Amino acid sequence: MSLDSLYALFLDELKDIYSAEKQALRSLPRMAKAAQAPKLKQAFERHARETEGHIERLERIFAMLEEKGTGKKCKGMEGIVEEGKEVLEEEGDPAVIDAALISAAQRVEHYEIAAYGCVRNYADLLGYPQAAKLLQKTLDEESATDERLTKLAEGGINEDALAVGAEED
Repeated sequence: MSLDSLYALFLDELKDIYSAEKQALRSLPRMAKAAQAPKLKQAFERHARETEGHIERLERIFAMLEEKGTGKKCKGMEGIVEEGKEVLEEEGDPAVIDAALISAAQRVEHYEIAAYGCVRNYADLLGYPQAAKLLQKTLDEESATDERLTKLAEGGINEDALAVGAEED
């Protein structure tokens, strides 16, 4: 694909996000299964359901544009997901693993927040208000997930992980 217009960039970025969301959706059940803290497990399960909605919204946008969403693999998300898989393969204290899972999940969220912010702006500039509205809804959900993960981390999970290290001293 030649990036010779903002529309071409918009479409390319939408395809990238579509691939990213599908990769994230495949990883969320594994993260939920690995989480020990019930609220963290619930957060991953909730975000899996939301991610299904993100994919549906992107499919609606592709239909509006009369374009296909396939043909691109998001290499950025592939790397982030691969790092998350490394956490899943680690042995260690469950509290520390939970802290690591939050860190991995927030990397995903930050990547998605950046991507959705850009494509939402492109949709506005290109005159696709309905697409911009759908993208903003997803951006809001991604931001809310990031905030929930931060609250879980700061609300006890990171302190539990710290206590594990203190027990060994």
